[in-house]
Amino acid sequence: MGKSILVVDDDELMRSFLSTILKEEGHQIEIAGNGKEGLATLINTEFDLVITDLRMPEISGLEFMQKGARAKPDTKWIVITAFGSIENAVEAVKAGASDYLTKPFNNPDELRHVVRRVLREAEAEQTISLLSEELGKQFPPMDMIFLGKKMQHVYRMIREVAVTPATVLITGQSGTGKELVARVIHQLSPRQNKPFVAVHCAALAETLLETELFGHERGAFTGAVAARKGRFELADNGTIFLDEIGEIAPSVQVKLLRVLQEREFERVGGMRSISVDVRIISATNKDLKTEVSSGRFRDDLFYRLNVFPIDLPPLAERREAILPLAEFFSKKFASAFGKKTDGFSLSAESALLEYDWPGNIRELQNVIERALILSSGRIEVQHLNLENASQAPPAAGGLLKACEQETISNVLSEVKGNRKKAAEMLGISVRTLQYRIKEYEL
Repeated sequence: MGKSILVVDDDELMRSFLSTILKEEGHQIEIAGNGKEGLATLINTEFDLVITDLRMPEISGLEFMQKGARAKPDTKWIVITAFGSIENAVEAVKAGASDYLTKPFNNPDELRHVVRRVLREAEAEQTISLLSEELGKQFPPMDMIFLGKKMQHVYRMIREVAVTPATVLITGQSGTGKELVARVIHQLSPRQNKPFVAVHCAALAETLLETELFGHERGAFTGAVAARKGRFELADNGTIFLDEIGEIAPSVQVKLLRVLQEREFERVGGMRSISVDVRIISATNKDLKTEVSSGRFRDDLFYRLNVFPIDLPPLAERREAILPLAEFFSKKFASAFGKKTDGFSLSAESALLEYDWPGNIRELQNVIERALILSSGRIEVQHLNLENASQAPPAAGGLLKACEQETISNVLSEVKGNRKKAAEMLGISVRTLQYRIKEYEL
C-alpha cells in the first residue's frame, strides 16, 4: 500500500525525478521548493516520510528537519546531499534522519531501496508498539526486553528474518523471553493477521503431544468420540511455536521432520494426508548439538529447525535491563494488588544488580511480586529474599559441579522427592532448587 511522501528540493529537475520514481512505486507525493514551504506543508498535512535536500536557501535542510521533527515526531526522514558533503548527511542522521542519499544518483534503484527499507522499518516500529500494548499483560514492554547492545543485535535479527518464511530456532536459558521473541517475529511477518499457535512440548506426554500437534480421527483411541484438529491444522497459514522442542520423543521427531520437509502429515489413527502452510518457530534451553551427538535428537530434524538461529543472552548479560524491568514489575503488581510502591532502596537496587538471575526475567518477576507483597511502600533488600539463593554453590564445571549435583540428588532421595523439604535442608529457595534439578536433569 502506498505511503504519503513529501519531497522538498529547490532543484525542479530533482523534484520531478524523485516524484516520478516514487509515484511509480505507488506512493502519494507532494512537493515543496524550499524548507520554508516544506515546513508549512508538513505542519498542515500528515506524511509517512519526508525526503529533503540538505542544501537549500532560507532554511537549510537540517534546520527544516529539526523543526519538522519537533512538529511531527512520528514522521521519518531521508536527507539528500552532494557526493562531496557526506559529513553533512552524517550530522543529519545523528539528528534523527533514518538514512541519506548522495547525488547525483547512479541508479534509481538506490532511491527505491532506501525508501522501501525506511518505510518497512517505520511499519515495524508501529507494529512493535501495537504488539507491546497487546502483550502488555503477559510480558514487559519491548523497549525494556531489547535494552542493551546484545539485545539490540537480537532485535535486528528478528526484523530481518520476520519478513521471510524461514524456520527459526530460538535458544537461551529458561525465562529469557523466547516466546515473546516468537510472537514478535509473527507480528512483524506477512502472517501477522493469521493464527499464532503455541505448544509447550515438555508439558505433554509423548502420546498426548502427538495428538495435540497432529490431531486424531474418531475412534483412534479410547475416548476419541469425534475427530479433532491438531495444532498444525489450527495454525494453517499462520505460525506455530514449538517451545522446549528438545523434549520431544523420537517418534514425534519423525513426524515433525516430515511436516518440515513435505508440509503434510496424517492425524493419529488416520490415513489421509493433510497439507498445511505453517511457519515453524521453535525454542529450547538445551544444547541441541549435544543432544544430537548423544543420539537423543535427530540430526536431520536439527538442521531443518536450525535454519535461522537466534540466541537470547541471559539476564545476567544484559544488566542494563534489570532495574527498568524491576520498576515495571513493581508498578504492575502494585496496581494489581491495590498497593502503593515507592520504588527500591539503594541496597535493594544493588542486590538486584549483583544477583546472577539463573531464572532470568521470569525469576525477576517472581522476586518482585513477592517483595511487593512483603513491603509497605519502598522495597528493601530483605524483601527480595535473594540471600539464600546467592549463597547457593555456583553452577561451575568440574568437581564443584559434580559435588553440587551429588548433594542435591542425595538430599532429594532422603526426603523422597519432597522439594520443599530438600530446599530447606540445602539452605536454598525452592525456585533455585528447581533450576538445579532441571540443569542437572535429576
